[in-house]
Amino acid sequence: MDNNDILIRVRYALDIKNTDMVDIFKLGGLEFTKEEVMKLLTRSKDSYYDEAESHDETSLNTEEEHIKCNHKTLEAFFNGLIIFKRGRQEKSDQGQKPVLAMKDSGSVNNVMLKKLKIALSLSSDDVMEIFELADETIGKAELGALFRKEGHKHYRECGDKYARRFLKGLSLKYRDDLQQ
Repeated sequence: MDNNDILIRVRYALDIKNTDMVDIFKLGGLEFTKEEVMKLLTRSKDSYYDEAESHDETSLNTEEEHIKCNHKTLEAFFNGLIIFKRGRQEKSDQGQKPVLAMKDSGSVNNVMLKKLKIALSLSSDDVMEIFELADETIGKAELGALFRKEGHKHYRECGDKYARRFLKGLSLKYRDDLQQ
């Protein structure tokens, strides 16, 4: 999965409106217009396409209608989402820019899991339940390894399969809650 695909799936799963996306990026320290956000929310021709999911033809746009989402942009979105969902911290170090945790493509899925867990105030049991909604069983030790700091001896990289399953479970949980 590329960063644009992650952004699209998180937006869908949490049912975030376009104006809220602009606000979230602003809270994360990046200024985007609504039109630029819409260009971020398009799939590139080389991105992962899941045949099992229903996509309309408008989600696959030409390159001039597409803005590639880099690690800095995606992490700014997740930092903004944390502030959007939980509010600003009272500590004095909140004004400082956070250190970027997404150093390479391997750590993107791990950082996504960590930041979504924080933003949505999920416990480890909640995360395991979300995985189970997407028919993926994960143990506490395995989940703990995904949340460890990179470089730790028990750190495990979160593959695209787990990331897709987590986002699928997230959409099943939150989209179903919205419809009830």
